[in-house]
Amino acid sequence: MRTLLLLVSAAAAQEVSQSGLLLKAERPLVAQAERAKSGMVASVHEIASQVGVDVMKRGGNAVDAAVAVAFALAVVHPEAGNIGGGGYMLVRMADGSATAIDYKEMAPGSASPTMYANESESRVGYKASAVPGTVAGMEMAHKKFGKLPWAQVLEPARRLAAKGFPASQRMEIILALQVPVMKQFPETAKIFLHGGATPLKQGELVVQPELAATITRIQKQGAREFYEGRTAELIAADMKANGGTISLEDLKAYKAIEREPIRGDYRGHPILAMGPSSSGGTAVLQMLNILENFAIMTGEEGSSRARHLHVEAARRAFRDRAEFSGDPAFFDIPTARLVSKDHAKALSGTVSMAAASPSERAAAGEANESGETTHFSVIDAAGNIVSNTYTLNGFYGSQVIAKGTGVLLNDIMSGFGTLGRNAIAASKRPVSSMSPVIVLNKDNSPWVALGSPGSQTIPNTVLQVITNMIDFKMSLRDAIEYPRIHHQNLPDRIEAEPAALVADVAEKLKAMGHKLHPALRSQGDVHAVAVEPGTRMRLGWSDGRRGGKAIGY
Repeated sequence: MRTLLLLVSAAAAQEVSQSGLLLKAERPLVAQAERAKSGMVASVHEIASQVGVDVMKRGGNAVDAAVAVAFALAVVHPEAGNIGGGGYMLVRMADGSATAIDYKEMAPGSASPTMYANESESRVGYKASAVPGTVAGMEMAHKKFGKLPWAQVLEPARRLAAKGFPASQRMEIILALQVPVMKQFPETAKIFLHGGATPLKQGELVVQPELAATITRIQKQGAREFYEGRTAELIAADMKANGGTISLEDLKAYKAIEREPIRGDYRGHPILAMGPSSSGGTAVLQMLNILENFAIMTGEEGSSRARHLHVEAARRAFRDRAEFSGDPAFFDIPTARLVSKDHAKALSGTVSMAAASPSERAAAGEANESGETTHFSVIDAAGNIVSNTYTLNGFYGSQVIAKGTGVLLNDIMSGFGTLGRNAIAASKRPVSSMSPVIVLNKDNSPWVALGSPGSQTIPNTVLQVITNMIDFKMSLRDAIEYPRIHHQNLPDRIEAEPAALVADVAEKLKAMGHKLHPALRSQGDVHAVAVEPGTRMRLGWSDGRRGGKAIGY
């Protein structure tokens, strides 16, 4: 895992030097973004990134590669990669056409706000899972845009599951934390805990024969096998035997949804984002629209002024998010108004440059999300580009592998609340912060695809990478590695990574009335691809906060 570099702006450096402190900022010439002529994949796991590149080398496009990466991550990154969870995919083709695929999980038909005797049931075990959407979403994308045969695209994942791959140091560490809970579930313990309570060690071979058999069935019969065939029958039977709530009828009823991307622009750069059922894209566009009403100059990165403006934009966007987010099948959501320039202009007029605003509570409340998600981005030689974020929710989801399938199931039912727009209801999709985004050049050619895990921090993470590149002219690598902050209206506090708020900056923010709260861990894990201006070379960078690898060809 690469070390997170301390990158400090000229404005922040000036503020520190005024206090008499010594600040040393270095931008080494090494560790630049990966660079290639034809295509690029950035993901949290090197094996999965290589799978995507190999698919493109065999004639596949970015969508073929994305589907292959999604299935490969279900094998090699089971803490978040999945076919038992759900998420969102943005696709922008070289001809300018674009779509957004909502394959978020759906609550079972028997779900209700009173279904849990205690909160832990919504996080661990058979009652914690909603109906998975990943397989349906991947097939929808492939049918619409893919070039290679479906079975060929899934073959690398099947082979990895059947033949195995070496466990990473990260897998060893995360599994050691999961032991007390995971050991309760024999099918899961069989794969990851040597059948008992001893987690896999780095370098040990991870073999998943039942997952390989499930992928084989999906290869031969398509996505509906997962929802109507033998796999569906196995999931439903295991659910019934263990007090779970997903029935065969629930699986048969699941459908991924093709939606229009929500569109905006920031200082002349068109932006495509994910709309509801995700709330993340709306929040990103709304924050960018607010910031556009203020002049922000290169060299101000990390300064008290830049951080203050970011926080005030986030405060307003997250307040709207709490009030208006939800599943559009259940509520009318005023997305067009929320992402409009007029709404942002009105909100920006309430921002004081001298003092922090008070946070305002919204009646609808907040979603409960886990930060253990993952994102990957792909671009091919033609300029087709994909941005995909998906999840099991918590690490290893519900901890349950459905007997006979090898499929780890999500614990996304904990993402619902008991009141308001995000209350549990049958066939409902929970509120999500996932924010896959595609940023275009001013001439509408592809520029950057990015996204991140991190629950409510996701919109702020994505926002900062975009503003780092557009406002502060950072390279792709520096924009991702630069220290980040988070504010979500309530609780009213700025969470800051180490080095995100240097001494004088922190003092000035506190003097303005901001409350500071050091982050307990790093924020997000961005995996992005880009097109280099002028050369049209493909660039890629995987965030040093958790590791991963961008690979091109």
